[in-house]
Formats: sequence, C-alpha cells, structure tokens
Amino acid sequence: MSTGPVDHRSGARPAAAPAPAAGRLSNPRADRVRALARLATPSGRARAGAFLAEGPQAVREALDAPAPHRVRTVIATAAALQRHPELGPGAQRAGAELLQCTDEVLAVLSGTRTPQGVVAVCDAVRTGLDDVLGAGPPALVALLARVQDPGNAGTVVRVADAAGASAVLLTGASVDVHNPKVVRSTAGSLFHLDVVQGVELGVAVERLRAAGVAVLATDGVPGRGSADLDDLLDEAETGAGPLAGPTAWLFGNEASGLDPAERELADLAVRVPLHGRAESLNLATAAAVCLYASARAHRRRGRDGAAPQPLVAPAGTVSHTGAVEHRTSRSWAGAGGASGTPAVAHD
Repeated sequence: MSTGPVDHRSGARPAAAPAPAAGRLSNPRADRVRALARLATPSGRARAGAFLAEGPQAVREALDAPAPHRVRTVIATAAALQRHPELGPGAQRAGAELLQCTDEVLAVLSGTRTPQGVVAVCDAVRTGLDDVLGAGPPALVALLARVQDPGNAGTVVRVADAAGASAVLLTGASVDVHNPKVVRSTAGSLFHLDVVQGVELGVAVERLRAAGVAVLATDGVPGRGSADLDDLLDEAETGAGPLAGPTAWLFGNEASGLDPAERELADLAVRVPLHGRAESLNLATAAAVCLYASARAHRRRGRDGAAPQPLVAPAGTVSHTGAVEHRTSRSWAGAGGASGTPAVAHD
C-alpha cells in the first residue's frame, strides 16, 4: 500500500519510484541465467538447495515470510519494478539481492506463456514434523499420500492456508513442493504455513495421533465403515466428535485414492455426501470441503469460548458421542450416515 502524499485535487497518490537494482541480467544465454533456469528441474534444485517463486504475489509473500523461508535474489524487468515498486524495498528489508533483467531473460526463467515480470530465488523448504508438533497438537493439518499432480498439491496447500490449517504434510511419493507448477498453484500460501515433504505415512500418522490429533481419511466407498461428513458436522455442533478437536485429513492419490493399508492407518474414514447427480469430486475440491468442515467446527467451539481439544486418548482411541461411532481399535466400528456413491474422485 502506498504511503506517499495525496494530490488532493485528483485524490491520486504519485507513483512510487522503484528501488534501484543492484545489477542487471541482459543475456539469456549467460552462465548465471542458465544456472537459475536449472532451478526449474529437480536436479538443479537439489544441487542449489533453492527454488523459483514466480509472480508478484508469490514474491511479495516470500519476502514477507518469517524464517525458515529466505529469499536469496529477486529478478524483475524494469516494467515489473515500475508496476510493483514495493518489491525493491521488500528485497532490501529481506536482505535479498535485486537484479533487473530483460524480457528475454525473464522468459527463460518463467514457466508460463505470459510471464508476470518477476521471479525470486528462495531457499528450499526444510520444515520437519518436529516443527509442526513442537508447540502442541496442531488444530488442522492436511496429509497428502502419493499426490502427484502439481496443480492439485499446490491447490491443497492454498486451501489449507485459507481454512486456517497450520501444516501440509506430503509423503515421499508425492510431488516436490518446489516444482514451479506447485509453487504457482499455492499463490503464496507456501510461505504461510509449515509444509513438510518426504514424510513416511505411518510415522506421520502415529506422531499426529500421539499428539492428540484425530486422523480422518477421505474414502467415498459406502459400506466400508465410512462416516458421512454431514453427520460429523451435526455432531460437531454439539461440541463432540472428531471434527471438534484437532484433526488431520488424509487425502490419497488422484488416480487410485487411498489403498487399504493407508486407509487402515486412519482413525476414521469419511465420505463427502453427493446430493446431486455428480459422480464424484476431484481431489482439490474434496480437500476444500473437508478442511472447511473442520474449520467450521473449530469456529463453533471458538464462539463457545473453547479451543479445539484433543479427542484422541493416549492409547489412540477416538472419543465419540451421538449416532456416529468412531474407530476404537485396529478394526473398524460401524459408522452412521446415509449410503451414497463414492464422493472423492481421482483425476
């Protein structure tokens, strides 16, 4: 937001002058440009320990993000620095190098057909489970098992941020969150919450459960012990059930969903009811519905003056009341809710 003086005759603020760049990149075939372009590849990111964030929104969020996020370099065209004068001062505050580049150089670094004029070189995300669980049970977490589509993974990170989740965990078979398409799909949310990759699913589930977090698996197959999400929301209105406490939502692969062993790790399988004629929901849409269901339940408890409290006992059982029974052992208990068609589609 501009803070300069206002011209009271027109009501407009004068355009802020962009901060001067520390250097210039003009040759798209220069060694440094080629090295930067390699950050779009897994091997290049692994060697450099860095990735590219593209577009003014993502770069602004990266510059404003607290540790462990760090921006090394901001690279922008003269036109982009003129349109977004806050980027120069932001780079200076963050201790990042600021380079002006030509459109040709930016085209080499951009992963889109219509580049937005600015990219940032950021340190790779190194957050671990200890960072997520160190301050007590997180109220809301998304756990992605073998999610491989960059757009889906990035959108789930963005939705999780919007729903108030504190972390997104990805198993080792999932897409790299530093993938340029993932980073773009997060729209800056990658820098707002803890994102942990390479987790072993069983370890993550056990550590979440030990911290008092109920693990809910999305499973649209009726007759397999799955609960109806509408019933869980009704139960949460009374301040009870798994949605009312800290929850981690487990989402499976786009094509195959959760396999039986993955589903068995969860405390409860939940299906999103389909009230119309649609056959299913895609992964990102189902994630939005489920994460916001937990957010709504937590908001209700907040209005009642109570923070979400763990519903998972030390032995790993999940407490319950009302019509919906929750898993209390390695076998599934019966769950309430109407039967329906599978609710979570796999693109």
